[in-house]
Amino acid sequence: MYPRIFGPYMDEIPSKEVRIEESKVVFEKVLIRLGTTPDQTTSVIDGFLATLASIHEMLETDITAAYDGDPAANSREEIMLSYPGFEAISIHRMAHELYNMGVPILPRMMSEIAHAMTGIDIHPGATIGPYFFIDHGTGVVIGETATLGHHVKLYQGVTIGAKSFQVNEDGSLVKGNKRHPDIGNHVVIYAGATILGGTTLIGDHCVIGGNVWLTRSVLPNRTVIAPQGVEEIDKKI
Repeated sequence: MYPRIFGPYMDEIPSKEVRIEESKVVFEKVLIRLGTTPDQTTSVIDGFLATLASIHEMLETDITAAYDGDPAANSREEIMLSYPGFEAISIHRMAHELYNMGVPILPRMMSEIAHAMTGIDIHPGATIGPYFFIDHGTGVVIGETATLGHHVKLYQGVTIGAKSFQVNEDGSLVKGNKRHPDIGNHVVIYAGATILGGTTLIGDHCVIGGNVWLTRSVLPNRTVIAPQGVEEIDKKI
């Protein structure tokens, strides 16, 4: 989607049509290795290509969010080339479309590649709105059934995860149920905050302070901070 930034081309960039055909060949080989039938492969490729324009539009909003949200950002190109948060959300937005199409294994492989590269772990099932920005990024975890609205900003070490797991009568885990929080619009979550539970909702325009532990919902326009718990002592260490 950004061949001048990420493409392997040193000189003239091939036409869009040529790049699509090259990508389709590679994509087809991967899908066949994962066990999809020829008919399924064609359907997945055509369906995924149809989403690229909307993915590109979403990524443009993410670049804007990073540029507007970080005074250290000097250019959009710097964000695309050097920000781990943009690397992670770029891969996630593609993996999420494949996840929604029911493609096996590949979306999770993509998310784990992003995890290894950036330290940011976003399950491909997570739904993330436009203008999303992860600052710094290391240690961020976003679970499968989490939803995040638009203009959400996270700092390093944030966990949006499950509080507990339901089990069947035989003791096996229940699969596919809602386990992770919903985050509203225009929410900022600072470093080290942990928000858990499938019924937990963080309202619009909230600020969640660093190292906060939340397992309950928060009404809109609230600021939540952790107890300071620090006593100043007059003693040299």
